[in-house]
Amino acid sequence: MITPLYGQLSPLRIPTSIAPDPDALAYIAAVETADGATLEDGVKSAINNFVAGCKSDNIWSAIKSSCILAGARTLNGALVPLAGTTPTNFNFVSGDYNRKTGLKGNGTTKYLNSNRAENSDPQNNFHICANLTFHNATANRTILGTVDLTLTPQKITEIYDGYGFRMRGGLKTVTSNSTASFVGGSRASSSEFTSRVFSSTSTTSANSVSSTSNNFNIFGRNNNGALSSPSAHRLSFYSIGESLNLAALDTRVSTLMTDLAAAI
Repeated sequence: MITPLYGQLSPLRIPTSIAPDPDALAYIAAVETADGATLEDGVKSAINNFVAGCKSDNIWSAIKSSCILAGARTLNGALVPLAGTTPTNFNFVSGDYNRKTGLKGNGTTKYLNSNRAENSDPQNNFHICANLTFHNATANRTILGTVDLTLTPQKITEIYDGYGFRMRGGLKTVTSNSTASFVGGSRASSSEFTSRVFSSTSTTSANSVSSTSNNFNIFGRNNNGALSSPSAHRLSFYSIGESLNLAALDTRVSTLMTDLAAAI
């Protein structure tokens, strides 16, 4: 039995068909320790089902750096990594965090450094994604990307009426008046990459270019403020790692957020 800061974990009440997952249990214990309080059974169940589901879909091992920026009782708990290294928090405070909708950027000073370098993953085997709860672009803003301002890094950018993807070569823009939730890109070959937004996956032909040693930032800033960040978004999940099935991850993240909202 894993013991958090205050006593033992309450039993994880989940459907009998889904066994408690050890990685989910370890993550839940770490979040509860950071929060200084236990999570609701429904929140634990949602997290367990997400991790177990990603394993069932064969996408879990590709997730190398990730945070569920929702569900936890506190900002400290939300910044516990689901996978990889704890992100460095630049200027987010407790009032910026909402358990159902995640972190809110301010367009200037607030961002996370994922502490995962772009070249941690192979040149032609990587993904990045984010789950957003609000879209209100008044300028092009980088949601998740490296600090290099050249055309070589991979990043997801919010544009006025949609999103842009640059995945180590090539540019794909997807426009719509709809509000996106899951936004992601993945490259599994040297000649093309896929993007997913507005519940649709598309493929772009583009030869890959070499990666950089810069870290990915969430909300797109670096220490010098060279990249501006979205000012109205709330971000509830991000993931960085090797190539994976974006549609499968989209479905798992959507279910996770629905279940968390219902449990809180």
